[in-house]
Amino acid sequence: MTLVTKTTERTTAPRPALPARLDAPSTPPRPQFDPQPRNGPDVTRCLTHPHALTLRGIPALCSACDARRDWLLINHRRNVWICCRCNNQWLEPEITRADFDALITMPAITSYPSVEQGLVALGFDGAFTGTYLG
Repeated sequence: MTLVTKTTERTTAPRPALPARLDAPSTPPRPQFDPQPRNGPDVTRCLTHPHALTLRGIPALCSACDARRDWLLINHRRNVWICCRCNNQWLEPEITRADFDALITMPAITSYPSVEQGLVALGFDGAFTGTYLG
């Protein structure tokens, strides 16, 4: 066993600090969340549309409750569905993904674990049947 005694006297001078390289790339800190919306072919996106929706000159009309406005548009891959407040949904082949993207004016991004939970959070689960909220 070797014993080392502690001394408070320094026998050598400390090394000077190395200067920082100015040309070294700095890595920005990683954010705790991803500020960019998820994107890709398997992402489901929803968009509220409070106004009347006209498809080829014919206004969209809910077949269950006769609503004429306050829709939720659901986009998955190339398909777009229209959802009414009464939870009636139908595939609308007249609305393309490009049309859906053109309707996005202010991207307020909120993520939900599933489409069903998004429908409940946005009020399109049938709880507001017969009510216009927009």
